[in-house]
Amino acid sequence: MGNLPHTYGNDADCETLEITVEDKVAQLEIILSYTAFKEHAVLVRSAKVMNKSQGSVSIEKIMSLSLDFPTSDYDLVHLNGTWAREAQITRESILPGIKVLDSKRGASSHQQNPFFAIVDPYATEQQGEVFGFSLVYSGNFAAQIQMDAYNQLRLNLGINPFQFSWKLGPGKEFQTPEVVMVYSQNGLTGMSQQYHSIFRKHLLRGKHQKTERPVLINNWEATYFDFDESSLLQIVEEASSLGIELFVLDDGWFGKRNSDTEGLGDWIVNRDKFPEGLLSFTEKIRNKNMKFGLWVEPEMISEKSDLYSQHPDWCLQVEGRGKSLGRGQYVLDFSRKIVRDYIEVVLTNVFSEAQVDYVKWDMNRHITEAFSLEYPAEQQREIYHRYILGLYDLLDRLITKFPNILFESCSGGGGRFDPGMLYYMPQTWTSDNTDPVSRLKIQYGTSLVYPIITMGAHVSTSPNHQVGRMTSLEMRGAVALAGNLGYELNVVKMDGKEKNIIAKQVSFYKQHRNLIQFGDFYRILSPFEGNECSWMFVSEDKNEALIFYYKVLNQASEPLKILKMHGLDSEKNYYFEGEQMPVGGDELMNSGIYLPANINGDFKSIVWYVSTDKQY
Repeated sequence: MGNLPHTYGNDADCETLEITVEDKVAQLEIILSYTAFKEHAVLVRSAKVMNKSQGSVSIEKIMSLSLDFPTSDYDLVHLNGTWAREAQITRESILPGIKVLDSKRGASSHQQNPFFAIVDPYATEQQGEVFGFSLVYSGNFAAQIQMDAYNQLRLNLGINPFQFSWKLGPGKEFQTPEVVMVYSQNGLTGMSQQYHSIFRKHLLRGKHQKTERPVLINNWEATYFDFDESSLLQIVEEASSLGIELFVLDDGWFGKRNSDTEGLGDWIVNRDKFPEGLLSFTEKIRNKNMKFGLWVEPEMISEKSDLYSQHPDWCLQVEGRGKSLGRGQYVLDFSRKIVRDYIEVVLTNVFSEAQVDYVKWDMNRHITEAFSLEYPAEQQREIYHRYILGLYDLLDRLITKFPNILFESCSGGGGRFDPGMLYYMPQTWTSDNTDPVSRLKIQYGTSLVYPIITMGAHVSTSPNHQVGRMTSLEMRGAVALAGNLGYELNVVKMDGKEKNIIAKQVSFYKQHRNLIQFGDFYRILSPFEGNECSWMFVSEDKNEALIFYYKVLNQASEPLKILKMHGLDSEKNYYFEGEQMPVGGDELMNSGIYLPANINGDFKSIVWYVSTDKQY
């Protein structure tokens, strides 16, 4: 796969079929690759073009997948949204003509995830045929769903042909990204579990592939840019006493970065905030039995920065024309090796000196003026793709150099939540929106494709900074517990009762962390379809489970409601925590349990733990 991210496995895991198609006139070969995984209902498809001629050819459009169905009697399911409202599930009928889902932003985008599924019109979460398609790529993509005059269906998925071409010289080859195709006879949950499993086992890599994620606290919403070492150490002191394991220093620690309009590119510690440097600060954190994490945004450069004053040519731009500022910053030209080499050096210095355990890698604006001063006019339509290849190259160098660092990707939240990034960074900041009601839909939708262990989920303050909603700490915690738990608030300002609640949440999460991060995930009630949401986690041996139930708005005189569980063993008996009498798995799945009728107030949650072992 060259330097593209990809699924992997040994001979015991998978087998690959390659079909070579030859154009004798143009002297081109296309190798179509199909990899089948033995323990998964998964087929991975990609294509490679090889130029056997003596001249150059121009690739104007090349898809990773083209697949025909004899009928179009399906629904289309996809994930769309925007900043702070990612992964919204849309299900619609497939109609005559062409439907295009795409991104032209230089990243896979908040607006459309590089995934779609076609499903039986009667398929539910638990039953019916589902065909899923996920592109292992982080840049511009296009998915085309076409219903012709005979009700046949053609599906295409790959690099977006918008502003794309590729000059392929004699003897050169071009590799497309992979498409991971999943088949399920057991509805959308069956599809999701296949994706969760294949991505966990055959896409994530390195030390953190199978390692439990730490509970973290991030200072961003607690301080924004207004902090110094002393104020941060107060947060560290309180967080450590609550059992939190990792402190993440967010934006504002470097250069002259006191707002979001300056300093990007100057990756040197701000001595006004950290007089003794980051290593001294890190050592103080470790003395509190916590690890240290750091926020960076290496793909960007501020107009107000030393780096820009020295190298204005290093950002993407059209020569002789103006450049578009976004958030006071430009996009560095990662298609250029000199730029990537520089970023590698400065980040290596920072990560090594500060002995970093965790990195949050952000990208807060999308690409405009996708042109490079290094390439001739006839290759400018290569820049979108070359940028992504350059990013992958740099990430591969850094994770090779720092195998112990846990990298988390971010693009204003979920703006680049895709399998391509997960190949390098095994988790993603799911959304900048930490409101628990909003997060129900965001996390529910994201789980359609991505494993829970890849989803960052934080508890923030109330009222919420994104939507202004007031919710209880219990509700915020119950939503964040269903991901990689973190906190993004100032624990110093909390009272004793609130700190006690956080300490209990952290303890509970640590007790059940392995189940949440590696268990089988089942969606039960959809927040897209009503006032409630429910999901659950079941261990591989089916001996324990966690069931989450959320109610958004309370209603007067509601009828009795039953919640039926999924994924348990019908032959086993389960004990609810604190209960003496067992309940059969068959009863819990077929008859269910009554939901409490005396839930008072809005934004409420319940978490049940059940186990085959009697707990009391």
